[in-house]
Amino acid sequence: MNKNFRSVLLHLRLPFSLLLLPVFLFALATVPIVNNTNAVLVFFILHFLVYPASNGYNSYFDKDEGSIALIKTPPKVNRTLYITSICLEWIAVLLALLVNIKFCVCILIYNLLSKAYSHPSVRLKKYPIVSFLVVFIFQGGFVYYMCFTAITSPIVGFYSEDFIACLISSCLIGASYPLTQIYQHEEDGKRGDHTLSLLLGYKGSFIFSATVFFIGLSLMFYYWMLAGKLLNFYVFAICSLPILAYFIWWFLQVLKDTKNANFVNAMRMTLISGVMMLVYFGWLVFLGT
Repeated sequence: MNKNFRSVLLHLRLPFSLLLLPVFLFALATVPIVNNTNAVLVFFILHFLVYPASNGYNSYFDKDEGSIALIKTPPKVNRTLYITSICLEWIAVLLALLVNIKFCVCILIYNLLSKAYSHPSVRLKKYPIVSFLVVFIFQGGFVYYMCFTAITSPIVGFYSEDFIACLISSCLIGASYPLTQIYQHEEDGKRGDHTLSLLLGYKGSFIFSATVFFIGLSLMFYYWMLAGKLLNFYVFAICSLPILAYFIWWFLQVLKDTKNANFVNAMRMTLISGVMMLVYFGWLVFLGT
């Protein structure tokens, strides 16, 4: 395999993009009417174009030398990665027009904020609260909203309970956010990126994540209680048990020695939480009440 091609493929991080699939599945499971063609298009545009483009773009400007999400030893970035990322995002915009104008505008907004997150001229990543809010809102609730409105009928409204689902999506994304940064303190510090995890510290990152996840769990209970479908909440709680068990174990290890806040443990946390959320929201789509 060509060295440049392999480097680009790794930095696009397609498996990591699929870990963001639960938000799409949540929207798919909760819309009252599904447009199957739009659902397939939205899935493909987000997970094979938009997210990989964002990953590649961020990698190009971060130029990480240490481990990054799902890549223990990232290869050096090259101009091909930048060009590929730009091409993917504009293909996404053009395909989004096949869904509707609103979805296309949402993709443009998402792409713009993704660039602002890592581009040197703005680099929102330097600002811990702002960068967290961008990820919290635009990878969570905003994605739920644009998926929901894109894959359902235009006659279907967006009501108060749907905004609760947006908040749930944001909490699930936000809870994992500082833990994906916890092993990069040294490299982020050298680069001048004052991330949320750096601001909170090791212990604070775990406490923050637990708090945001608990808020999301409470909202999940309220959402399904309003819908009269509490079984869906109980299944979510069961699926969360492996996540909680590993989270507690890892937290205790970090309290003993901060060297345990490393890439391997962070990726295990990411994979366990990602897989269990895929299991839950996949169940919700195909078997949920």
